Amino acid sequence: MSITATELKLNLGKYLLLAEKEDVFITKNGKIVAKLTNPFQDRVSMAQSLFGSVPAEMTLEEAQEERRNKI
Repeated sequence: MSITATELKLNLGKYLLLAEKEDVFITKNGKIVAKLTNPFQDRVSMAQSLFGSVPAEMTLEEAQEERRNKI
């Protein structure tokens, strides 16, 4: 989402809540000057990317053994 600096000033609380879910780009004179973002989003994305990384037909023990053999 992209908003103007004036819009941010007028509705800061609204955009702080919105930034928890998506990046908010702040513009001034038509150019992006800042980005309001959730500092923990990288952790959430990383955790979500791990779901499904082990095939469903593989047991936990098989996955652990495969990981040990790579080291």
